[in-house]
Amino acid sequence: MGRILALDYGKKKTGVAVTDPMQIIANGLDTVPSHTLVEFLEKYMATEQVDKIVLGYARQNDGTDSESMKYIKPFYNRLKNKFPTLDVEWVDEWGTSKMAFQAMIDGGLKKKARRDKAMVDKISATIILQSYLEQKGNFRI
Repeated sequence: MGRILALDYGKKKTGVAVTDPMQIIANGLDTVPSHTLVEFLEKYMATEQVDKIVLGYARQNDGTDSESMKYIKPFYNRLKNKFPTLDVEWVDEWGTSKMAFQAMIDGGLKKKARRDKAMVDKISATIILQSYLEQKGNFRI
């Protein structure tokens, strides 16, 4: 069994999270400049088996696509073309940035550390992945 990768794709940076090989635990992996993300994924997948990528689907409060979907959808298509045998699924990412910020507060991070957008992106990807695992019933307590 391979890992599941989650991406919180942004115009400048993308948060990346990954499961363990048993697909039970979600962990933040990295924050990568978005223009180098495909190369990062190629290198990662050369050493680790990945069964699936879940990509955050950005919505507004009213459920319509957020403005960022203008660049997320083309990335999705690029991903599907680059890795045609890899399963790529959408996961609703509504509210993950707020949850990530709250997790940083709850974790006791100082205000300066909470301003680190790269950390927020990585935590958001982890929340997206955790949500996916819970929906699929992979999560165990």
